[in-house]
Amino acid sequence: MKKTAKVLSLFLILFTCFGVTVAGQNKKADKDTRNWVYEIEPVGVGTQGSYLIKVWSYSKKPIVAIEQAKKNAVHGIIFKGFTGIQGVPGQRPLTNNPNLEVEQAEFFKNFFAEGGKYMKFVNITNDGSVAAEDRLKIGKEFKIGVVVSVNVAGLRKDLEDAGILRGLNSGF
Repeated sequence: MKKTAKVLSLFLILFTCFGVTVAGQNKKADKDTRNWVYEIEPVGVGTQGSYLIKVWSYSKKPIVAIEQAKKNAVHGIIFKGFTGIQGVPGQRPLTNNPNLEVEQAEFFKNFFAEGGKYMKFVNITNDGSVAAEDRLKIGKEFKIGVVVSVNVAGLRKDLEDAGILRGLNSGF
């Protein structure tokens, strides 16, 4: 009976420590996200209605940068767009309103929250593994490149349905 209680107590302590570690990483990831420091470059042509892009995210911990790549990719598609390369055309951002993120702050806070709706529109294409040339140490931070696929058609429709973006057929 005492051994079972000790094992159970040890398990509970380990589980609690793991939860605190994950929560700490999520807070760090959210802090990095609020800064929106990233770069986007096209990789290739995705399936119809999607973009295949590489997102370069910055963080002191590589695992945090990898997780942030998903948020950064969706944020970049909405607000930044990207320039093209040979064989892959550049894309304009979904919005041309530079104040949209501030005007709709509550919506985007929930949209980009941990496990938020943005997750519906993005997939990491390389299962989270990062090639050696896509892992760079810059000062005290890592610059991590992750290839993701963003369902732009679905993202646009969702933002239009929420009243965040005007529909393409809504006129001028």
